[in-house]
Amino acid sequence: MSKLRVPVGALDHVLGPQDAPVTLVEYGDFQCPFCGQAYWEVKKVLEEMGEGLRYVFRHFPLTQAHPFALQAAEAAEAAGAQGKFWEMHARLYEHQQMLDFESLREHAWALGLEDERFTRELMEHRHQEHVRRDFMGGVRSGVNGTPGFFINDERYVGEFSAPVLLSVLQGRSAEAPGYY
Repeated sequence: MSKLRVPVGALDHVLGPQDAPVTLVEYGDFQCPFCGQAYWEVKKVLEEMGEGLRYVFRHFPLTQAHPFALQAAEAAEAAGAQGKFWEMHARLYEHQQMLDFESLREHAWALGLEDERFTRELMEHRHQEHVRRDFMGGVRSGVNGTPGFFINDERYVGEFSAPVLLSVLQGRSAEAPGYY
């Protein structure tokens, strides 16, 4: 079983408390249909586990299969630079058929982002290094497809429906000190 080779750090996008008994790290691709399905399942899991789960999202755009994936990841980072990463993360997964450049600008506009800054950062690929760093961390950790999940630094390969993920995560939580 592979391990997460890049620990969760200050550059990661994180939901939930740092001291949660369970951490779920996802390597995702905004254009991947399986990641789109996982988005809704993880959302249910987050609602159910509340403060008992820390969730981390990292980019893993599969550019050979998904031509808009890298640009969408950069758009999420550009939104993050304006304090709206998670809002853009949600919009991209909830509108997976709208990931071309103009659609990304429409998402930015809908979120109230500064259009000129967002557009400039996308055109200059200002956040591509962050996306590349995430991707390479995934490769080092053994990710070879999306979504790629790690639970408390161990690779999780299995069904990602909310009931199954909840069962696995709550099981791991019960093993942790300060039981959830």
